[in-house]
Amino acid sequence: MSTQTTRAAQGTALITGASTGIGAIYADRLARRGYDLILVARNQEKLDQLASQLSGSTGRKVDVIKADLSVTADLRAIERRLADDASITMLVNNAGLGATKSLIDSTPEELDDLIVLNVHALTRLTRAVAPAMVARGNGTIVNISSMVAVSPETLNGTYGGTKAYVLALTQSLHHELGAKGVRVQAVLPGAIRTPFWDRAGLPVQHLPQEIVMDAADLVDAALAGLDQGELATVPSLPDLADWDRFEAARQALKPNLSHVKPAARYKVGA
Repeated sequence: MSTQTTRAAQGTALITGASTGIGAIYADRLARRGYDLILVARNQEKLDQLASQLSGSTGRKVDVIKADLSVTADLRAIERRLADDASITMLVNNAGLGATKSLIDSTPEELDDLIVLNVHALTRLTRAVAPAMVARGNGTIVNISSMVAVSPETLNGTYGGTKAYVLALTQSLHHELGAKGVRVQAVLPGAIRTPFWDRAGLPVQHLPQEIVMDAADLVDAALAGLDQGELATVPSLPDLADWDRFEAARQALKPNLSHVKPAARYKVGA
């Protein structure tokens, strides 16, 4: 297959938080799969270095956009690119903040920052790209959630709440857009060896090393899960049947989540 045919078949992937860690590895792997790239992050120097490296090693077209997604003007600029660039066939919502401090040890501003980046920005970018994908009948949205989406006791509860939102949004998007040709995936990493932990206030070397996965292994597993059609990918989970049982239990609740009367065990009106 020629380079031009590969490019036409794959299109362009826009990756947020792309200058380091998980985002940079996604950039490498997707370029090698035949995607052109739009890399979004706050550090222009790191973006330029990565773009030069990837374009040289893969021959792909790599654009960079310096943007802070917590800044309204920057976020709107990326939304416009997603809405207007017909070449974009994949969005990887990777940018995010973490936190390890408890709710009461966090400032309100720190909690706001978590919600703005992990929820607000991710939602607006997803909304920006989805209509064009639906109109074409194809596209892929990958949302980086976290294992704390289903284990909120593990870290800061606001962080866990934002990542539970990402999982719920992805599940809803699958219901809303799956039949329209848009593929969605939530990735639920555990502890990953990236600068995330330094920024979150707990350097990765302080974690039990037996629970820390390399970022390259995480991305390779996530892409394998995408290839296998997984809606939610938990790279550390040995047995997929465990997730299937978890999901089946959730689905089993649905018929009884809304009734005209409270359940008999509450003895309301008895």
